[in-house]
Amino acid sequence: MAPKKNQKIDVWLASPRGFCAGVERAIEIVERAIDLYGPPVYVRHEIVHNKRVVETLRAKGAVFVEEVDDVPDGAVTIFSAHGVSETVENQAKDRNLPVIDATCPLVSKVHKEGQNHAKMDRQVILIGHEGHPEVEGTQGRIPGGVLLVIKPKDVAKLDVRDPDKLAYVTQTTLSVDETREVIEALKKRFPTIIGPDVKDICYATQNRQQAVRNLAEHVDLLLVVGATNSSNSNRLREIGTELGVPSYLIDDAENLDPAWLKDVDIVGVTAGASAPEELVQEVIARLGDFAEVKLTKVHGVEENITFKLPRELKEAVRQNGQHA
Repeated sequence: MAPKKNQKIDVWLASPRGFCAGVERAIEIVERAIDLYGPPVYVRHEIVHNKRVVETLRAKGAVFVEEVDDVPDGAVTIFSAHGVSETVENQAKDRNLPVIDATCPLVSKVHKEGQNHAKMDRQVILIGHEGHPEVEGTQGRIPGGVLLVIKPKDVAKLDVRDPDKLAYVTQTTLSVDETREVIEALKKRFPTIIGPDVKDICYATQNRQQAVRNLAEHVDLLLVVGATNSSNSNRLREIGTELGVPSYLIDDAENLDPAWLKDVDIVGVTAGASAPEELVQEVIARLGDFAEVKLTKVHGVEENITFKLPRELKEAVRQNGQHA
């Protein structure tokens, strides 16, 4: 049953929310490539996990493909923010495709850590979700492969070469608390294992999760704006649920069910790191269709991190007289 229009709702808007520096950089890379080279440019996999972002870039001239084989000869090719395996990179090199790599620098950092461990003859354990593009990319970047775990119970099943020559790295978009539990289980079973605590979980993921924890203390309902295949967005919804707040992950305002608002006084709204702010504002406007909304912006950590554009794009920008 939908609430009556005379219902009053406080909407608390989380901060930080939405785009992180890695997502902003990836989107800018696609837009600049289209400006520089003209459409179409080809993007392997969704540049970030958000339908609105993908549709907007598609309208400007981006073509999204699942495999390098789907890219025509000679076409400008962009790797998504999630990163790719060495095999995918080599497929592009073999075809002499002009590649721009939009891998998030924090994901690249995890790749380098894993590679350094492999050089030291350590077997690498990756904490991450099987099948996620970032995990597939990381698996394909570390010589000798990796062992994959996601829950503390997975640690007991690990079959390792040498328990004294182990290291671990993590997917960047995991739950901080759950990852900490997995690390504790690894250290308990393998006391000499080395790794980065939860530092490989990116700053934006951690900040957005903390913002949700702060919101959950006060709200009756949590709405997370983000795609269902977005790892960091799913973690935000899970945190709200774990803290006892009815929590829903919605793509956009159309997915808002007014029945959720029954007997609700305060709604918390946040967004995953790949969700544009326009989607958040549309959700708030949609809430206004069902109730009188009073908006409160909750203060949180201020983010001022930016990442440089890839070298190959900066050089092309300079040659064309644009500002990098």
